[in-house]
Amino acid sequence: MTKRTIFVANAVLNGNEKKYVNDCLDSGWISSHGKYVEEFEKKFAVFCDTKCAVSCCNGTVALHLSLLGQDVGPGDEIIMPTLTYIATANAVRYCGAKPVFIDSDAETWNINPDLIEEKISKRTKGIIVVHLYGHPVDMDPVLKIARDNNLFVIEDAAEAHGALYKNKVVGSLGDAGSFSFYGNKIITTGEGGMVTTNNQLLAEKIRTLKGQGVDPNKRYWHSVVGYNYRMTNIEAAIGLAQLENIGWHLQKRREIAGLYNKYLACLQEYIHLPVEKKWAHHAFWMYSVLLKDNVRLSRDEFITELQDSGIETRPVFYPMHVLPPYFEKNAHYPVAEKIAARGINLPTHATLTKEDIQFISETIEKICNT
Repeated sequence: MTKRTIFVANAVLNGNEKKYVNDCLDSGWISSHGKYVEEFEKKFAVFCDTKCAVSCCNGTVALHLSLLGQDVGPGDEIIMPTLTYIATANAVRYCGAKPVFIDSDAETWNINPDLIEEKISKRTKGIIVVHLYGHPVDMDPVLKIARDNNLFVIEDAAEAHGALYKNKVVGSLGDAGSFSFYGNKIITTGEGGMVTTNNQLLAEKIRTLKGQGVDPNKRYWHSVVGYNYRMTNIEAAIGLAQLENIGWHLQKRREIAGLYNKYLACLQEYIHLPVEKKWAHHAFWMYSVLLKDNVRLSRDEFITELQDSGIETRPVFYPMHVLPPYFEKNAHYPVAEKIAARGINLPTHATLTKEDIQFISETIEKICNT
């Protein structure tokens, strides 16, 4: 008998996805024009409590557009965490700017606000925060630093749909928020992204940039160099159906996190469980644990043991400063390096059962005690 694999992520399409996609096919509106694009944007703005939302073709593009909207270019520096997915740094580099890295907070794994000011220079133009794995950044000190130094703030919320900071939705706190709807995200369009903002002028600029720079009032008149960064009507149709059920998706993830907390509580001698600060509402894109030093196996060996039991996992991202495109000789970001070396993302999706979580937890216990 073939061993069943418990996958680390799994998209759930349990709403009106087929109905809306078939409507696109029947109508012929399958490209970047069509009613679902506008409807998805409007309703996502409402969800994020922002005035505007602009769809695009993926989350990396959402970051790139957010930076272009702030006129980021060669010679500029953008402060960001070193512990993130590479798309955050790549979007800065696409603009010809330089990412400047900050170490992590040991509890939330997000950017440590206490370390930001020392990295500000005359070239610093903005700050990107990343709500890593679904836990929001401590935004108040970041926003104060930004105000005091005339910097913009972009929220990379690719992994944090619906997360709350002091009861405010992520993506509504900075000058702009960027979201990803890749297939493993909390809600998905297959590929796709969104920029949220309360600045209508910024939204209009981003909308122009994503559509080849065409003048909205004069067809085929291109006033700036733009990009083909548009979302298709089919993708938006899927996104709208997913958004209609986002409360269910988020609740299922919290239920799964609660089960992990219950079944892994006895293993806190060996692993750090994810925190949820008093001011935060975690979206739990991933349930992420950190192996303590008394676990004899390396993180990669631990992952292999889980894989051998039919449990798919993911390592925590490599810090940017160790990757070839952004390598910093003799740089040391101790918190981020420790998290990256010992962190594991466990299966986190709505199709997991109580029995799945029990099996995963029991397997982790066996490995820890071996």
